[in-house]
Amino acid sequence: MSAPISSFAFTGRSHLLSGWLAAVAALAVLTPASAADSDDVHAAEKIGKVEDIYDGTLLPDDAVATFRNIDRLFPTRAIRAGGTVLPLPKSDKPLGNVTFEVEGKKNDLYDFMALDSITALLVLKDGEVAYETYQRGNTDKTRWMSMSVAKSITSTLAAIAIKEGLLAGLDASVADYVPALKGSAYDGTSVRDVLMMSSGVRWNETYTDPASDRRALLKSQMSQVPGSAMKLMASLPRAAEPGTVNNYSTGETQVLSEIVRGAIKKPLADYLSEKIWVPFGMEADASWWLDSPDGHEIGGSGISATLRDYGRFGLFFLNEGKIGGTSILPDGWTKEASRPTLLKDGSKLDYGYMWWTGWTTPSIADGAYAAIGIQGQNIYINPAKNVVIVTFGAQPKPTGKEPIDPLIFFDAVAAALD
Repeated sequence: MSAPISSFAFTGRSHLLSGWLAAVAALAVLTPASAADSDDVHAAEKIGKVEDIYDGTLLPDDAVATFRNIDRLFPTRAIRAGGTVLPLPKSDKPLGNVTFEVEGKKNDLYDFMALDSITALLVLKDGEVAYETYQRGNTDKTRWMSMSVAKSITSTLAAIAIKEGLLAGLDASVADYVPALKGSAYDGTSVRDVLMMSSGVRWNETYTDPASDRRALLKSQMSQVPGSAMKLMASLPRAAEPGTVNNYSTGETQVLSEIVRGAIKKPLADYLSEKIWVPFGMEADASWWLDSPDGHEIGGSGISATLRDYGRFGLFFLNEGKIGGTSILPDGWTKEASRPTLLKDGSKLDYGYMWWTGWTTPSIADGAYAAIGIQGQNIYINPAKNVVIVTFGAQPKPTGKEPIDPLIFFDAVAAALD
């Protein structure tokens, strides 16, 4: 994916947030929804194949059905919810229609929803729901594919492992945690290199090209042979010195997932449940694709979760990873991970630690950033305006089919709520 392509403490908003926290404390324990709740609604739908998603050969209704049933395409592991659900109360200042210009032409919220094939939209302001809609048969129980939004979640799990001392840090060697990559082009690369997608290992991310490395990784996943993904990654040649060139690579995120698993010695889905899904108060079980039955999680895609729980993840990151008033992330991580990074020669890279930095003038000014997945999946976070926006999308092709740059719309929403 390429560009244009629980305690809060925010200055000047403490009176709003204290009320929100009081509402959290007042709520009784709720029973989280199970993964089956979504399956029961959509289980009978006809779905396409995973190759159809990457080829962009699904008709609109089939695409929608497939995107909310991706847990039927591969074996998955549950990301369990439990305990008290973090409430998302309705705002007393809901979002109205939003207008904005694209190349001199006026557009509004309805244009964005229709033209960008958005099937669900959630807008959170100060932890409250300013706007929420479900389209194309989706409901608040529908679990939808993340695609590369999962990359930002995987990078967050790496941060938690660093905080806990299980992963030595950003300068740790990849091969120390992934023995399958010893002697490969990944020898000599660091965790930081992988997070910045600057390992220097050759990679072609073209989703629609059957001969690309991205499709080769998909074929390894389809084979469901344990270890096949790392066998592929170990076979790739070096194209540049580590830390000198950025090249967007889903394979790099699969490497990161193996680094995390090698550090924590448990499945990533279990770790995500234990560290975020349960303690932060997610409402529903989610699921995560595996590379083989009871195998390893696909680090760059394959999470399936509800709209509101993606929103809660956005709130978790916006709130600097705090749970119970204490951050489970390294000091300063959310800012460092979501800002432009530097390559070894000092040149600026408009990409964080598997988070996309803002590319529009308002988003850059606000320090806004996003987790972005192909075909219209987004978690936009604006720390200056305390806004989180989530979209589900069903665009017809992996990339290049967004008539409206979503960041322009998100910026307009954030400004309207300020």
